[in-house]
Amino acid sequence: MRSLCVFCVLISSITITSAQTKFEGIGRAATPAEVKAWDIDVRPDFKGLPPGKGSVIQGEKIWEAQCAGCHGSFGESNEVFTPIAGNTTAKDIETGRVASLLPGANTPQRTTLMKLSSISTLWDYVNRAMPWTAPKSMTADEVYAVTAYMLNLGNIVPGDFTLSDQNIRDVQNRLPNRNGKTTAHAMWPGNELGGMKKPDVQGSACMKDCKQEPKVASFLPAHARDAHGNLAEQSRGLGGSRGADTTQPAAVSAALVSKPNQALTGKESALSATNSGASVAAAPVVATPNTMPSSPAASAALKSADVMPTLQKYACIACHGMDNKLVGPSFKEIVAKQGKRVDAQAYLAAKIKNGGQGVYGQIPMPAQSISEAESSRVAQWLVQGAQR
Repeated sequence: MRSLCVFCVLISSITITSAQTKFEGIGRAATPAEVKAWDIDVRPDFKGLPPGKGSVIQGEKIWEAQCAGCHGSFGESNEVFTPIAGNTTAKDIETGRVASLLPGANTPQRTTLMKLSSISTLWDYVNRAMPWTAPKSMTADEVYAVTAYMLNLGNIVPGDFTLSDQNIRDVQNRLPNRNGKTTAHAMWPGNELGGMKKPDVQGSACMKDCKQEPKVASFLPAHARDAHGNLAEQSRGLGGSRGADTTQPAAVSAALVSKPNQALTGKESALSATNSGASVAAAPVVATPNTMPSSPAASAALKSADVMPTLQKYACIACHGMDNKLVGPSFKEIVAKQGKRVDAQAYLAAKIKNGGQGVYGQIPMPAQSISEAESSRVAQWLVQGAQR
């Protein structure tokens, strides 16, 4: 018995020592300021919510300047973004359960306020991810104001309401779908938000006759691969991300990633055609020639790689595809319509910086905080044909 106790103490000391071990020269402890910068989440019990306030009227002004371009002036959105408000009733606010989400309901469009069960989710998402072109740029008061405006669109708060950290819990009790979710599962830590139950997923590791090779049960057909433009060019300049070149078949995209500055051999092109099921001739992939008129600057024409950091920094590629229309026109469409103007570069640089509406439809392009030099360089690339 004594030897067993000694053994247990020894094991405990080894475990503690291992947990406290530091590897010299590898990494460092995060500073309080770094931890604070990342620790911005707001929980459903409103822990982490910063002090502040904002009115519906203030939120409307911010919304028109920074949000309406994608979500519409009244949260109706457009063909790209899901509507924010709509399809909720006064009865839903009373019961806390949206009737059109219940089994048997046939609702053609589900809006954000239909599904929202906690205001903290809305506040937290706006705070960390909006506006799209400059995430985390709004102050706490501005986030309160924008959230208040969205709640007013759903008739959850009146037009003269001011949302704050002091009354947000009261407003939570008016959400149309506040009773539409359950916390009776093992996702929450401890009993504070519903209690620990058995895990959502039950499973055990395969220990015998396990299959060695994975089997792909589904795949994206070749005709749908480029349905939303080149995914590799649609990442925001926030954090690291990688995307496949969806303008190419799967095998070609993989080869371009491995050697992006080289044209593929005929063999690689033939392989990609075979893998994608397309009937195309085996030919090397070459750059698209510049179709714009020659100019003194043609020998120093900019390529997409030269302006891509700027396009990602200001999220231009979130709304504009190289060859495909997304929210706004493709870069090639802009080139075709504006590239032959005498003042094309100056005109496009001003549009990039100041925004506009009506030239390519009714969806407005908001003004950007881009510098004159950056906007001029992007405009130069467009005038030269938006070459890849």
